[in-house]
Amino acid sequence: MNDDSSIDRVASMLRDLAASLRPGDRLPASRALTARYGVSPVTVSRAIARLAAEGTVVTRPGSGTFVAARPEPPAEPPDLSWQSVALGDRAVDDQVVSTLLTAPPEGVIPLTGGYLPPGLRPDQALSAAAARAVRRPDAWSTPPLGGLEELRRWFAALVGGDVTPGDVLVTAGGQAALTTALRALAPPGAPLLMETPTYPGALSAARAAGLRPTGVPLDGDGVRPDLLAEAFALTGARVLYTQPTLHNPTGVVQPLRRREEVLAVARAAGAFVIEDDWGRHFAEPAHSPPPLAALDRHGAVVHLSSLTKVTSSSLRVGALVARGPVARRLRSTSLVDSFFVARPLQETALDFATSPAWRRHVAAVRAELLSRRDQAAAELARHLPEVAFRLPPGGLHLWLRLPGHVDEAALADAALRHGVQYSPGRLYYPAEPPAPHLRLTPAAPATRAEITEGVHRLAKALASC
Repeated sequence: MNDDSSIDRVASMLRDLAASLRPGDRLPASRALTARYGVSPVTVSRAIARLAAEGTVVTRPGSGTFVAARPEPPAEPPDLSWQSVALGDRAVDDQVVSTLLTAPPEGVIPLTGGYLPPGLRPDQALSAAAARAVRRPDAWSTPPLGGLEELRRWFAALVGGDVTPGDVLVTAGGQAALTTALRALAPPGAPLLMETPTYPGALSAARAAGLRPTGVPLDGDGVRPDLLAEAFALTGARVLYTQPTLHNPTGVVQPLRRREEVLAVARAAGAFVIEDDWGRHFAEPAHSPPPLAALDRHGAVVHLSSLTKVTSSSLRVGALVARGPVARRLRSTSLVDSFFVARPLQETALDFATSPAWRRHVAAVRAELLSRRDQAAAELARHLPEVAFRLPPGGLHLWLRLPGHVDEAALADAALRHGVQYSPGRLYYPAEPPAPHLRLTPAAPATRAEITEGVHRLAKALASC
């Protein structure tokens, strides 16, 4: 008889024998098993070794072979259905934000994203700044609750005007600043005016705070003042969320006159303006008007900015700028929520932002993003002439209007099948979109070659729909 088949047969019989005994019972001695099954001692030894490897028996030299303890049967999963009643009907939908932050499947070219790819991140400079920061004597002590004085001074200078360090609150990135502002300025159930289209992370944060977003259309200069005044009157809203510089997703930059008009409308409505200045570092200073906060004389603007977009997704350091009672409420809300931003992270951000490497990095990123924008525009003109878009003056994205017959959901699925991923336009609207769109991010791919290939794959996907 074949040795392997003999071992299989004996192992099976020993397995049945062990199952009939209790854990800890001793199996017959090897000599008795050899006689019982009519096989050699080697076969019995190998069969026992197989059962020991699978955990059926335990061998104890000098004592014998024993039935192993059997694992406890899995317990019934706890019944957590009661939580549905306790939580009520309010839900936090993280699907959009999760989609924006999750890496695409392997082999899929990412033409979506909100952060710099590895080749554009200042990893070495940040590592050096972090190393210096943690060596400081007070690196692990509690920071001032509003943020390090010098870091607040740096953010105040970035805004300009008569903003002082005392007007600045350091936050854990731009999204945390936005969430704090929304919760501090409007109670649950209140209306919130937002440009349409708008940043989907702001839509998600507003809905999570229980607010009711209402879209106000844009034109080539940003949010329309006439429709903004009408929306304030119709909804009774007291808060506007806006992105005046390199608006996400359209790339629009509000000219100075439009900014002044928006502030005048908000002032007449007795409303706050949340200014999301996320794109400031990507904009050429000569072509970017001052922030709304620098033009504001009435304390209407709550300004937020961040170092994250232009550095690394993990350098989560941002700032809120506000004056008067609203500033105190923002500080209180932030303090109760999370105390303060970790001092080593603040020290790292300060070290890098005040070093010569900072200006070199920002200039290099601006130049590279403009070059990627032009490359993507040329590829779109070559492969997708039926798609309409305006060339933005900088930033990360291109906002494309698709032919009216295109089904956005079908195109997104087809694009993934062809190995490219983008952001569907419907994510950017608080209500029904007026036409099919998509947001393309030439800043996202790791290489320039992927931009060309990604647009080519997108053209194939569109042709297949």
